[in-house]
Formats: sequence, structure tokens, C-alpha cells
Amino acid sequence: MTIDNKIRLFLVDDDAVYLKLLEIEFLEHADFTVETFATGELCLAHLSHKPDIIILDYLLDGVDKTAMNGIETLDRIKLFDLNIPVVMLSAQDKIDVAIDCMHHKAFDYVVKSETAFLRLKKIITRIFSYKKIEKELNWYMDRM
Repeated sequence: MTIDNKIRLFLVDDDAVYLKLLEIEFLEHADFTVETFATGELCLAHLSHKPDIIILDYLLDGVDKTAMNGIETLDRIKLFDLNIPVVMLSAQDKIDVAIDCMHHKAFDYVVKSETAFLRLKKIITRIFSYKKIEKELNWYMDRM
């Protein structure tokens, strides 16, 4: 987390309107520091900012047809730091796409819909619950 205890969130989507809507939702309804990126390459270039969570679009080819897709970006994020939770976001409502994302170590998969923001908030809450439990378990194990 950042020094001011806000969650550092990266939003990566080639749809500028959807990206802005997500950014506004997170800034208005939760305590986040948000960085937005239109391509996976831009996201990767800023990983040194140490995001707590990344929400990553699956396709990412709307701005540049030669840009990395979401799976390639996910793989490179995991090479950089396996512990950064990445939630894949897509208009693809296909189980095989979701399974593919999970095989590449995505934390979860969300279909773009009118309920996507609420689902993302629940997932982020779950991520931080897991991190808290893990931290408490490590503390306990260190004392044994």
C-alpha cells in the first residue's frame, strides 16, 4: 500500500471510455490511488510504482493492433512479481476465456457488465482479507 494507506490500483483497458468510468467509480467510492493505462506495455513500464492490485482487460487491441494482449501482459506481470493480484476484465462471457486467465495465474475474472464494478470491489475486499490472514499466519508461525 502507499504511504497514505490508500490501495494503489492499476487499471489497464484499451477502451478509453470504460477506463475513465472505472477510474471515476474507484476514486468516488473507495480509498484508492489509481493509475490508468491504455496498453499492457504502459502498465509494465510502471510496475516499479508497486501496485497492490491490477485490473487488466483481456484483449487490449483497440488502440494498437500490435499491442500485447491481456494474457501476455499478465504473464509479464507475474514474471515481475508473482504476488501482485491481477483481476482480468473482459466483455468475453466465455468459460474457456476465464479458465485460460486462471491458468495464467489471474486472481479472478470479471465480465464487463453493469455489475462489474460491484464485483471488482468484492474481489478487492477478498484479496485484502487473504493478505491479512496470510500476514497473521506468518506472524504466528514466526513465534513458534
